[in-house]
Amino acid sequence: MDNHRTMRRIFAEDPNWSLELVPRLSIRCLETIINTFGETQIFEQLTPKQKDFVQERLSPSLPLHVTADVIPDGVYWKRCCEQRWDICDVLDYGGSWKRMFFERHLENMIELFIPGVTELKTVLSILPFCKSHVRRLNISQLLLPVKKPPKGKMDKQLESGLDINIEEHEASMDHFDFGPVLDQLINLEDLRLQYRIKQCGLNFEWSMFEITDRDCRSLGMALKFSKTLKRLRLRQSQVEAKKCCLLVRALRDHSSLRELDLAHNVIGDGGATAVSELLTRSKLEKLNLCNNKIGDLGAKAIAQGMSNNCTLSSLNLCLNVVTDQGGQDIAKALENNRTLRNLHLGGNEMTWLTAVELSKVLQKNTTLKSINLTCNKLGEAGGKALAEAMSYNSTLTECDIRQTDVDEQSAASINQSVWANQKPSSTLTSE
Repeated sequence: MDNHRTMRRIFAEDPNWSLELVPRLSIRCLETIINTFGETQIFEQLTPKQKDFVQERLSPSLPLHVTADVIPDGVYWKRCCEQRWDICDVLDYGGSWKRMFFERHLENMIELFIPGVTELKTVLSILPFCKSHVRRLNISQLLLPVKKPPKGKMDKQLESGLDINIEEHEASMDHFDFGPVLDQLINLEDLRLQYRIKQCGLNFEWSMFEITDRDCRSLGMALKFSKTLKRLRLRQSQVEAKKCCLLVRALRDHSSLRELDLAHNVIGDGGATAVSELLTRSKLEKLNLCNNKIGDLGAKAIAQGMSNNCTLSSLNLCLNVVTDQGGQDIAKALENNRTLRNLHLGGNEMTWLTAVELSKVLQKNTTLKSINLTCNKLGEAGGKALAEAMSYNSTLTECDIRQTDVDEQSAASINQSVWANQKPSSTLTSE
């Protein structure tokens, strides 16, 4: 009987079966960890190879409270990103997949937030998990509340004596309040906002593409508490003078702000005057006021701010309505400014008078590296003045004078001087 048991053999029904197909116990244990992830707290105890095995197989749909503080940056967050978005360039996020996921996840939640409909806690609930990873927010859309009652209907309600809270009604047109969010994003450095709706279809209204006064107040208060913010970009949001003043008031003493971009708004001279205060009180390094209906008064205010500024390195005033009066004020400010390296005055209404004033500065200024005067009517006289000045200048490496009616000979002379300045100093010495 014993001999019979010893000689007994078991044949598998599958002729291709072998013992090698049986998974190792360690693999079975890792699979169990994957299937019960969140119920066990042993991920940190695994070896690097075991962690990689788990990350490659974990479900990307696991809740954030389970994965955020446990799974490090790597293959798991890469899988989460690629599952949700078609384009995933990790280099735009400092090479961090985890940062990409949390930044884009928070952006999507804010862009789809409907005031009065979406509960604020849906956004606030993820902040504890993402607050240390978010360094930049690029909000390309901000939705409005459900459409307010037609004006005619509201007038009838007023005439009938019905009690209507006007303040509450106006508030219904405000957008997402960034106050509760910015206060918790402890590493936020770059904030980019556009108060608009990307796909409004036939429901188009101008109110869909502008920031309100109340938005400006709430955003200004939120920015005060964002102590790490270095760059603020608020474009294409119909920011006019009053709204600009509200924002500037909140930014005047901001200790970390270095770049302000208000391009493609309508701040005008009043807004430019308000912004000039930042040049005297803050540490701005880059200022972009492109396409803002700024005239000579605004340019003069900016020039005065530049005269007392020791940090600004880049100023963009292109596509405004600055004439020679404002252009000459900017040029005179450069006589005292020793930090500005890039100046863009293209697309304004300047003539040879501004070019002559700039030529006086270029003969002595050793800080400016780039100047753009495109699409101004500098004419032959302006071209000759700039050409003569450039023969004495050894630091300007870019001088764009396209579409300025400058004669060919002056343009060639200016370009030759620029090319000479672009050569390394060692090459000039050897020559």
